[in-house]
Amino acid sequence: MSRLRSAATSTAGVDRRTALTAAAAVSLAAGVGFALRPTDSEAATAATGRTPVVRSRPAAAAPLAPVPTGTTLATVSTPHGSGYRRLADGPGWHRVVRTELAKPKVGRDKRRHALAAFVQFTDLHLQDVQHPLRLEYLRASRKDVWRPQEALTVPGAVSLVERVNALRGAPATGAPLQFVMATGDNTDNNARCELDWFMKVMSGGRITPDTGDPGRYEGVQNSGLSLYWQPESTAGDGDKALGFPHLDGFLAAATREVRSPGLNLPWYSTVGNHDALPLGIYGAHGDPYLAEAAVGGKKLFSVSAADAKKLQDSIWGGRDPKGAGYRDFLKSHARGMRSVTADESRAMYTPAEYLRAHLDLAHRGHGPVGHGYSLANLHAGTQYYAFRIAGDVIGISLDTTDAGGHYQGSVGTAQLKWLERTLQGNKGSYVIVFSHHTSDSMTNTRPDPGRPGETRHTGAELVTLLCRHANVLAWVNGHKHENEITPHRNSAGGSFWEISTASHIDHPHLARIIELVDNKDGTISLFTTLIESAAPARTDFTDFSQTGLASLYRELAFNAPGAKTNLAGTSADRNAELVLKKG
Repeated sequence: MSRLRSAATSTAGVDRRTALTAAAAVSLAAGVGFALRPTDSEAATAATGRTPVVRSRPAAAAPLAPVPTGTTLATVSTPHGSGYRRLADGPGWHRVVRTELAKPKVGRDKRRHALAAFVQFTDLHLQDVQHPLRLEYLRASRKDVWRPQEALTVPGAVSLVERVNALRGAPATGAPLQFVMATGDNTDNNARCELDWFMKVMSGGRITPDTGDPGRYEGVQNSGLSLYWQPESTAGDGDKALGFPHLDGFLAAATREVRSPGLNLPWYSTVGNHDALPLGIYGAHGDPYLAEAAVGGKKLFSVSAADAKKLQDSIWGGRDPKGAGYRDFLKSHARGMRSVTADESRAMYTPAEYLRAHLDLAHRGHGPVGHGYSLANLHAGTQYYAFRIAGDVIGISLDTTDAGGHYQGSVGTAQLKWLERTLQGNKGSYVIVFSHHTSDSMTNTRPDPGRPGETRHTGAELVTLLCRHANVLAWVNGHKHENEITPHRNSAGGSFWEISTASHIDHPHLARIIELVDNKDGTISLFTTLIESAAPARTDFTDFSQTGLASLYRELAFNAPGAKTNLAGTSADRNAELVLKKG
């Protein structure tokens, strides 16, 4: 019998109380917002021009004092020493004014009026590190494919929630924060247990990031293989040779119960490729062999460097979108697999189960019910929607994943037409667009098996569409695990900013606050400010508390062999003021 039933139970169906709550015009807690009828939703219907599905907290009525405390304006975790480098508090990152799309005017700081303020999480990649379908063994070909910090994704994410809960206002304007948007890859391996952990991290609850045998860790970090960091072994390995510590008790600490307070703000969810596809790569939900392998009792721990490179090249080249080659790869290495404890909670979840988990009242937190998704999405089989951020600002969450497989994205014609109608129907509102993929990573135009005759559209096409609408201010996304802010402009003068934020699994482990202000001089400013988790920068190797593990998570990530060193981006991609002409 499966050890973990909560995820399977929460995604199997929506109870009558949940359905009635999601279907009615229910007022949430004071100051939080409203969930409107799914039939009024812009989420999945062909109707246009109506008020979007949910309303977040109101923005401040007047400018307030800036609140840089708790952000990277004040301090940033900074490495010291050589070899395996320890982290400590360092100087903050200054704010850069970006003028590519409009010239800022003097005195705007005294005139400006706050319109909206929110937080973006992205690429949390909450991981079941003992899952049988994981690809750790590709490290034989590329060092950065497996990360030593992966067992600590849950306490790391909870510490990020704690950081947001401790903020007392937006850093540039002091306006109250209205909501958090998670822009995809919230889970890592499309596993039900990971989905359950994500919902509890965001809305609150107790999480045990452990699957299989409840009394014994069964992953690569006690395998005895020198390919991986073996924290509790006295034997050498490739990571210890680089200075990684010996930590008795690490694995028991990494798999024990974690408690999340849940966000004290409403939160919304955008789907990413790791949420929608097994391993974030394969359109393989219908493959019975892989479905059984996910919950079964065999796991592959190592392969030759040549075999690892062959599979890695197939993944990067997108040559096996349905996972048939991966299935054959596992079959060919069956005799080299090790026995592990089977666990049904590791099963792949479907798009419908993803929606049901969000609609489950057990994961309501501070709302809204469905976290942007509605019963209309469930009935139509879609994962895109619109919502009212403030009186004159709407948010649009897109589904840029391609069910045909591969980690790069695109959108189908039906969604593109829906987006056009939604923009046309809300000309009187400013628009912030959210997605998982960036414009330059939307290059995958494989047909969606569920809509085989539908054309898929690239990021370049989406940029062209958004530039035609003067009310679009920003496109906020993740996917690349790198801070990057890009100005977009067309020949007719249409323009917007694309704001891409680093992940919370690869160093530097960041989220981003975004503030929208009217400068009352014909310009709009978007302020972007990065935040780290609440865990101290300095790590104590003897501290296995929940907070201590979150600190260790960040430091291990900084030192991960093969990790990219440019993911923080330039100073202009971090804390910035992005100026636009008022449309």
